[in-house]
Amino acid sequence: MTVSPARPQSRFLSGNEALAIGAMEAGVSVAAAYPGTPSTEIVETLATFPGVQAEWSVNEKVALEVALGASMMGRRAITAMKHVGLNVAADTLMSAGLTGVGAGLVIAVADDVGFSSSQNEQDSRYWGRFVHLPVLEPADAQEAYLMAREAFTLSERHQVPVLLRMTTRVCHVKRAVRLEAELPSPAPRMEYVKDPERWIVTPNHVGKRLEARARRATAMLAEAEISKWNVIKPGPDRRLGIIASGPVCHAVREALPQAPLLSLGFSAPLPIALARRFADSVDAVLVIEETEPLVETELRAAGLAVHGRSVLSPFGEVTAEHVARAARTVLGESEPPTVAGAAQQVFTRPPTLCAGCGYLGVYYWLSRTPNAIVCGDIGCYTLGASPPWNSVDTVLAMGASLGMAGGVAKAMENETKKRPVIAVIGDSTFLHTGMQGLLNLTYHGANVTVLLLDNRATAMTGCQNNPANGRDLAGNAAPVRVDFVKLVEALGVRPERIRSTDPYELPTFLKVLREELKANEPSVIITTRPCVFTPEFNRESPLVVDEAMCNGCTTCLDVGCPAVLVTRREQQVRASGTTVDLAWVKIDEQLCTGCGICAKACSRGAIAQKPRKRVIELEPA
Repeated sequence: MTVSPARPQSRFLSGNEALAIGAMEAGVSVAAAYPGTPSTEIVETLATFPGVQAEWSVNEKVALEVALGASMMGRRAITAMKHVGLNVAADTLMSAGLTGVGAGLVIAVADDVGFSSSQNEQDSRYWGRFVHLPVLEPADAQEAYLMAREAFTLSERHQVPVLLRMTTRVCHVKRAVRLEAELPSPAPRMEYVKDPERWIVTPNHVGKRLEARARRATAMLAEAEISKWNVIKPGPDRRLGIIASGPVCHAVREALPQAPLLSLGFSAPLPIALARRFADSVDAVLVIEETEPLVETELRAAGLAVHGRSVLSPFGEVTAEHVARAARTVLGESEPPTVAGAAQQVFTRPPTLCAGCGYLGVYYWLSRTPNAIVCGDIGCYTLGASPPWNSVDTVLAMGASLGMAGGVAKAMENETKKRPVIAVIGDSTFLHTGMQGLLNLTYHGANVTVLLLDNRATAMTGCQNNPANGRDLAGNAAPVRVDFVKLVEALGVRPERIRSTDPYELPTFLKVLREELKANEPSVIITTRPCVFTPEFNRESPLVVDEAMCNGCTTCLDVGCPAVLVTRREQQVRASGTTVDLAWVKIDEQLCTGCGICAKACSRGAIAQKPRKRVIELEPA
């Protein structure tokens, strides 16, 4: 161990930041990831440290392969991703569980418990069981820091990747993190030695690797049984003992401060013998875990009588209230009376596209193409499924829009009345897993119009760079910037069916869209407007509404821009007897970027650019 005299005693850190600092102190050399909330800040933080080679990879599978390659060459490496990203990396992950590692390799996976920013909720601890990897579960930023420091040593001791399971609460909640005065001793440099029987996973080599994995599993279980991360915390109320892991341990302590607690930080392999000793010391056992009853099932299989999921919510975050209610149910206690004056509900703000977003013009016209089947994807443009557009039919997984659109088109091949099929995908998602879908469309000649929305950023997770904008993680110029026109042509789209257009130019975009929807073959429309938060975006003077010309038709509201605000509404009965909704609007000049989409949508010309103030420069006296 080495001492750093200039280190502060503590810092106020999120779990992601703390994990990154712990990995840096452990001597990590290579960090690779694809941005995904709630994991994004891990590698963003690592990129700020000297000596760490950090990159945004095109997807999570590639990121894991980059980290594994560095590990094989004797460099400590880390990859970070959200839970659904680990699904993308699964093919490589399964084989990495057989090959093992060279230098320490940590896979930081962030489970979005409560699905606050994801298309599903899933429990990544299953991957630890499936691949036979050790799983560490920090309860907060302090443990994320400490576990990250030690995870690389654990990885090297057992020659296996270590799964460091974070959750949204741990990733984003900040606390004072006490930093260790001593830095870990530098890991001995490992040199690569050619070893085909290990690194080439062909059938003739797999048998020996399975034997090695079995020996490793036995050794890891022995370590888990005595690990300092698995702690029995005594309590005077022995009627009910709690077994918990990760951040739910805090909820348990808040709800049941007198109950004995077995806190599992090294949760896989599960220390069955330790759990059995704990169960013998209490009258009943309640297992609290997010999100699947994984520990509960394994304990039951081992013959322990435990309570768990049957008294807890089947999904979402576990709170102190959930724990208290579950404990009362197990103990047969009645519910306490409802407390008067319940907390006031906070007004929810629905997500929407930003003012000036190039997607506004795209969805304005898609909402006016009601006969089309629109397959959406993962990104800011997922919001096209929301009001006022309501123009997306499917959103499933990264890159799935093109494959699903191909299936929709295939299903309608023999129908007399065919509906146009549109796939919407962003630049980063297209490079992540969309290219294969487009190749499949062209290979089969599917009649699908692809809207490739190039906003020059991985916008939804914070405008990270990607190969489409030609900058690396640090913002420096990359050796190459993807040319989407050439790329989609190389994937089989005929040059005549590749169109580039500005989504701000509503009439032009509509003309191009109508022409490509008539094409009886795959076509790609590339929209070219940078995200409003990128350096390429130029803000113009805000627009204003001429109240005298506005007739309240609400067409401008159909654009969906949050800068267009309603000042008053009314209903009007026309001579035909129909009732129409009218709304008069104004534009928030602080939000407005001057994009002009609402002005182009207004047929009366009631919205126009606000004249710039004249600045008169006086001659010096």
